[in-house]
Amino acid sequence: MVPPKHIVSAAAIVVNEQQEVLLIKGPKRGWEMPGGQVEEGESLKDAAIRETKEECGLEIEVTKFCGIFQNVDDSICNTLFLAKPIGGKLITTPECLEAGFFPIDAALEMVTWNNFRQRFEYCLNEELHPFYVPF
Repeated sequence: MVPPKHIVSAAAIVVNEQQEVLLIKGPKRGWEMPGGQVEEGESLKDAAIRETKEECGLEIEVTKFCGIFQNVDDSICNTLFLAKPIGGKLITTPECLEAGFFPIDAALEMVTWNNFRQRFEYCLNEELHPFYVPF
């Protein structure tokens, strides 16, 4: 029997001192949070930190685990964290065509890909933590 193949990702909802949210503009999905696949031997938290740095140059500190969105049909678990910026400088990369901090209401309007807006809303509402959302 072939073992199942699962994908685990980690993403960060980064909120600055002005209560603005970090968005990066990817080439395929538009505005979203930084994140990506967890590497072998890497913690979920460390993956969120690494992906944020790689994608947009920002160094972050994870402040809270929020929950998981699970794409059941595609065997993908998306883990989500709240974080705050602690260093670095926003840059563009092939995965991040633009990046910036935006007021929460404006940011939510900018995020249009699948259930990414819902991910932001759940992470920003601490009454929902921890959450598990299968889809």
